[in-house]
Amino acid sequence: MSEEHVLWPAFSALDQNDDGVIDAEDLLMASITLLKQLVKSDTSLGLTFQEFIRVVDTDKVLEFSPQTLQDIIDSLVQIEPPPPPTPEPVVEEEVVKERTQLEVWAEKFNADTIKHLAAGGVAGAVSRTAVSPMERMKILFQVQGPEPAAYQGVIPTLTKMWKEEGLMGFLRGNGTNVVRIVPYSATQFAAYEQFKTMLMEPGKTELDTARRLTAGALAGLVSVACTYPLDIVRTRLAVQSATLPGNASPTSTEKVKQPGIMRTMSAIYRTEGGVFGLYRGLWPTLLGVAPYVALNFQCYEVLKKHLLPVDRDTPSISRKLLCGALAGSIAQTVTYPLDVLRRRMQVTGMSSMQYKYRGTWDAARTMVKKEGVRGLYKGMIPNYLKVAPAISISFVTYEWCKEVLHVR
Repeated sequence: MSEEHVLWPAFSALDQNDDGVIDAEDLLMASITLLKQLVKSDTSLGLTFQEFIRVVDTDKVLEFSPQTLQDIIDSLVQIEPPPPPTPEPVVEEEVVKERTQLEVWAEKFNADTIKHLAAGGVAGAVSRTAVSPMERMKILFQVQGPEPAAYQGVIPTLTKMWKEEGLMGFLRGNGTNVVRIVPYSATQFAAYEQFKTMLMEPGKTELDTARRLTAGALAGLVSVACTYPLDIVRTRLAVQSATLPGNASPTSTEKVKQPGIMRTMSAIYRTEGGVFGLYRGLWPTLLGVAPYVALNFQCYEVLKKHLLPVDRDTPSISRKLLCGALAGSIAQTVTYPLDVLRRRMQVTGMSSMQYKYRGTWDAARTMVKKEGVRGLYKGMIPNYLKVAPAISISFVTYEWCKEVLHVR
């Protein structure tokens, strides 16, 4: 290959304006192209005219000299490459979203409603366990048919329960009662606080009597609707081991193992009409619970205002217990016949019961006809012995839990 063919590409590359002559202008332009690539500007093949006049001193180009080339090199080296494109803040937004969701759930978990639920649940479990013997005795009195009754009098009944069943006789059905009372009490207290907030008039901090009664009644309905199947199971467990007419005697030589919560609930569902059987007696329960809870909260709030001085930071426990005991006793006195009807309807499907009722009103008429008006108040004395401490312990425990959880 001839020498001309070898050198021609190099000559052509230096002849920038293709005029067949390598002059100062060609050398200047070639240098600019090469340096522009070295500094990694956004222009990879050279300078446009607009870029050239922006970075090069025009007067010095017209008077070309070695210093002119040095000035151009200096100006090109000082050109900063464009900053890299800013990435989309997708990851940051996701982190912010995730953090926001965690904060939302944390706020929900720490909300007053959750704290009210927890406080109410603890209050219910503590209070009902404390009065379990009286609770069972009241139920046994309520479900007995016409005289002669197997259980009569407070002391004889407690003695009979102890002799026949021991300590478990006092606690029979309490496990189910606690399982039921925790969500029952929790939903009742939490619902009451929510309804108080909803019914509060703007600019006021206390409900009037009508609104407080309404809040209590609605709270009672909510709590019953949520936990009624457990209530009917608790009643069955409290009755099935007792020596009522038709029941197997617990003193027999072959001791029968009593079914538990799930077996009893399953048996009611299978043999007594499905879901309807689990809600038998709901109507008198709602009729009784709504006014009972309404009166309970109303009486407690009123008594607390009069018996617990506002100027004292820590009212005595005895005064709080007294407020709860009086409130529970007043409310139970007014609504007790409906509680008896509820118990009768809950056990009317049991094969061991001597009576069968077609409905609530049929039960009321039949009881008054065969047992007199006093039949509607069976178990009233042990009920007082149970309600007074139970309600007082419940309210005091609830107030204490609210203080611990820092909720109003």
